[in-house]
Formats: sequence, structure tokens, C-alpha cells
Amino acid sequence: MIRAIKKNFGLSMLALPGFLLIILFNYVPLYGMLLPFKSYRYNLGIWNSPWVGFDNFGFLFNGDVLYRVLRNTLLYNMTFIVLGTTLSVTIALLLYELSRRFVKAYQTILFIPYFISWVVAGFAFRSLFDMDYGVINRVLVSLGEEPILWYSDPKYWPYILVAAAVWKGLGYGSVIYYAALMGIDSEYYDAAKIDGASKIRQAISISVPMIKPIVIMMVILQIGSICYSDFGLFYNVTLNSSLLYKTTDVIDTFVYRSLIDMGDIGMASAAGFFQSIVGFCLVLATNYIVKKINPENSLF
Repeated sequence: MIRAIKKNFGLSMLALPGFLLIILFNYVPLYGMLLPFKSYRYNLGIWNSPWVGFDNFGFLFNGDVLYRVLRNTLLYNMTFIVLGTTLSVTIALLLYELSRRFVKAYQTILFIPYFISWVVAGFAFRSLFDMDYGVINRVLVSLGEEPILWYSDPKYWPYILVAAAVWKGLGYGSVIYYAALMGIDSEYYDAAKIDGASKIRQAISISVPMIKPIVIMMVILQIGSICYSDFGLFYNVTLNSSLLYKTTDVIDTFVYRSLIDMGDIGMASAAGFFQSIVGFCLVLATNYIVKKINPENSLF
């Protein structure tokens, strides 16, 4: 044992920061799983606060609010997964066909939105959709059309939010799939060229099947967080307009407003616990289905 430690001491020291981070941010917070079942009191702390059982989950399941926020959360995330994955794979395939000289430039252009804060993006979208000074409304007025009350009419926002989410995450996803494409043995493509396969046929018969495991893995991981929403997207881009809640209110924004209004940490923790349990069950179910269809592509 001691000999093994001495032999791998250098590698162990390299892994130590990551190991400590996992312990600190993934295992130590598990103590907070008591909060959903307690009426938290600041002066008593987590352990000494009184137990309330499942009472904290009541605000989630009372009324029709849960149906609205759960419906919006699931529909948006399913759309993000399907559309985002499809476009990311398509862009990765197109990048793979480019000369290596230009790939980095295109990757950089696509990746820049990923690093833009939703706060900044929110102001950018406001410059487009503002009632009086927005670019789109000014163009409509110049064409003799009536301006649109973008922040008062919820029917437009499913399309706007989907476009914003795809715009921000497209570069990140395409880089992952492009890296997977780079790992494919070039002999497959050489053999396909000899057989007279076109670029489209090579993509369909070689590229897509070869990166299918990584695509399935990414989709399973995204399904695991399908009950979580990008808070910045739904809060900042919509400017938290109450008139848009019908199509923009999701679990995260609802919990945030509930926490701000009521200040009840136990209720907010109950919502997070509910999201985690649902996500965990969905990962297990999705992995089980994938394993039944093709065991080689399952996560475990």
C-alpha cells in the first residue's frame, strides 16, 4: 500500500484539488437535504429546526401553478434537447468538412455567445424588442405597421426563448461533437471514398453512427436535468414580466419568486429536492430504455 502511494504520489497530488472540490461541493452539501423536511429557523440552525415532514412540498402541489410551471419547464427543455442536439451535430459535421485553418475561427465565433451573461443578453434582447426604441418595432413603424408589445404578449416568447437558448448553447455542443468526430479513424472515410460515397453518404453512414454513443450520453445527461431551467434565460431575457408568465414561468423562476416573497428556505429546498428526484428517475428510466435497445450505448 505504502509502495503504491509513493509510486503514484505525483499523480495523486494532481488529482487532489479535483477530489477536494468534489467533496466540498458535492458531498458536504448533502447535509442540506434535511431542509425540505424542516421548518428552518436561523437561530436554531438546520439540525435543531423542527421537523415538518412533507409540509414544505404543499406549496408546489396546491393550485394550478404546478401544472403551468411544470408544463413550461418540460416542454422548453425537451425542445432545447431535440433542437439543440440536432443543430449541434449538424454544425459539427459541417465544421468537420472545413479546412483545419478555418475551423478555429468558426469555433470561436460560435463559442462566443456561450460566455455572454444572460444579464448582458437580456439588455441586448431589450434593444431588439423594446416598445419605443427597439430595433424591430422601429423597422415595423418605418414600414407602416403597428409596433408589437413584445413584453406584454406571451404568444411570441416560446419562439424567442428557444432561439435564445439555441444561440447561446450551439457553440458548446458543436465543439463536443466536433471533438468526437476528430477521433474517428480516417481509414473509414478513405474506404468510403474508394467505394464512391458522397460527403452526405459518409456523414450518414460513418460520422453519425460513430458519434452516436457520445450523442446518447449527452442526451441522457440533459434529460437528468430536464426539470431544471436556465434561470438567467427565463428571468433576465423576459425582464421577469408578469404578463408573460403564461408561457415563460418555469420551476426555477417560480421558486425564486416564492423565496423572495415568503422567505421560506424550506419551501425552496423542497422544490430543488423535487427537481433532483425527478431528474434522477428520468436518468435511470432513459438509461434503462437505451440499455434494452443497445447495451453498448448505455451509461451504466
